[in-house]
Amino acid sequence: MEGIPHPLPRTVEEVFSDFKGRRAGLIKALTTDVDKFYQQCDPDKENLCLYGFPNETWEVNLPVEEVPPELPEPALGINFARDGMQEKDWLSLVAVHSDSWLLAVAFYFGARFGFGKNERKRLFQMINDLPTIFEIVTGSAKQSKDQPAAHNNGNKSKSSGKMAKGVKMSAPPKEEDDSGEEEEDDDEQGATCGACGDNYGNDEFWICCDMCERWFHGKCVKITPAKAEHIKQYKCPSCSNKRARV
Repeated sequence: MEGIPHPLPRTVEEVFSDFKGRRAGLIKALTTDVDKFYQQCDPDKENLCLYGFPNETWEVNLPVEEVPPELPEPALGINFARDGMQEKDWLSLVAVHSDSWLLAVAFYFGARFGFGKNERKRLFQMINDLPTIFEIVTGSAKQSKDQPAAHNNGNKSKSSGKMAKGVKMSAPPKEEDDSGEEEEDDDEQGATCGACGDNYGNDEFWICCDMCERWFHGKCVKITPAKAEHIKQYKCPSCSNKRARV
């Protein structure tokens, strides 16, 4: 168990940084590390919780014995529902409870250290600018205005998809005559990573999954531009894991 090894966050910026670290850990558990997470949530074990930590790691463990706990606790007994529902529905349920827990922890710190109305409002706005874990796990975040319009894929050729994977994403060229291509590139500029949830950056390499059509930082899924050149059809860790279990 974490035991809060890091100094407690006391400012809005520190609480937001703590929120982002815990959120990143939970997203890993429910996406890139989903196989490991699934196996650890054994229904035959006692009530288990999913914890995210400020250092972007996660852990499935029993709830703390301290009463009252040092911090708000995550949802209890997530393992009991695992085999009683479709896996995607179960992961979505855990994601919803994880979002609720993150907000509880963030505003616990705000209450403990006396955040005023403006500070609470600023903290919420910073948090609200990020997609929720539920949106990332279910893929619904890509349908918002901040996501690439990959679901409108009828006019996108395979060759254009591969080009996006093999090179860094950049602003559309000024001389581009194909309005459809320009629109697609513009949409990519507002993308958020399907693994960590951070926004697109001009200086970063991104890759798109050919199965779920979500975008990822190359570093988050361990794909380099050189490696992407040799990939005919890219499947993100979540899609690869789902197909392996079928």
